[in-house]
Amino acid sequence: MLKKLSSKIPVQVLSELEYVIQEFDISNPFRLSHFLAQCAHESGNFKHVRENLNYSAEGLVKVFPKYFSKETALWYARKPEAIANVVYGGRMGNGDKNSGDGWRFKGAGYLQLTGRVNFKAFSDHIGDANIMIDSDLVATKYPLTSAAWFFETKKLWKICDEGLHADVVKKVTYRVNGGYNGLADRLSKTTVLSNLIV
Repeated sequence: MLKKLSSKIPVQVLSELEYVIQEFDISNPFRLSHFLAQCAHESGNFKHVRENLNYSAEGLVKVFPKYFSKETALWYARKPEAIANVVYGGRMGNGDKNSGDGWRFKGAGYLQLTGRVNFKAFSDHIGDANIMIDSDLVATKYPLTSAAWFFETKKLWKICDEGLHADVVKKVTYRVNGGYNGLADRLSKTTVLSNLIV
């Protein structure tokens, strides 16, 4: 099964996949198809493992209106570290914006694990305390494992078990994305991958 995937899935993903399949009981083709399709979509086909916070002033106001006015956005524009500290400071177990936790625990991995509390829970689950010292390990060593942990903690495997039809892809997408952004691409990726797996 994994050999068939080598035409669509990068080597780094395949090298982590065998462990992930066993650790998270990805026990049927439905689970694997949904999981890989969602990861592929969210990461730009497994290319992006770190959250891009390099926003323009206009982008900040549009994406984060709760945190930036037109005036403050001008100062923060194109300053990713400062943006992360404002947006994620004081949330998800992070210290305030001056602690640097927002930047340290910004989105990482194929499904963008975010926040000190999530990094700690993931670190505890896999038994690697170094993640709390070097949070970049989620992006470099565990991008797929962290995504599978997300699926596990959000109880997505049970939804995946319902099948591969569009309604199920929509349900999984909502749980991963909080909406239906990129639904057509997610549907397409699920179909392509399922044809290789099933």
